[in-house]
Amino acid sequence: MGAFRDYGVGFIGGAVNGLAAGILGNGLLGTIAAPILAGSVIKGTSGTVIATVAGFLAAQSLGLFGGGGGASSGSGGGRGEM
Repeated sequence: MGAFRDYGVGFIGGAVNGLAAGILGNGLLGTIAAPILAGSVIKGTSGTVIATVAGFLAAQSLGLFGGGGGASSGSGGGRGEM
């Protein structure tokens, strides 16, 4: 039952995050506020995990870790190899 509950909590957190991002937009405000809102709706450790992971992914999507975006560098003959 624990895995099903975790899935449900994640689903709710993702729905709140998506709804908030849709309302606030994909700019800096939406990127910061949506995970915080999702984490605050889900209480306890699960909310902390949701906010932490969402914040990490938001930072990656903004390119703060040097990679981000998943764009191919052109190497690997177009096969997606690194």
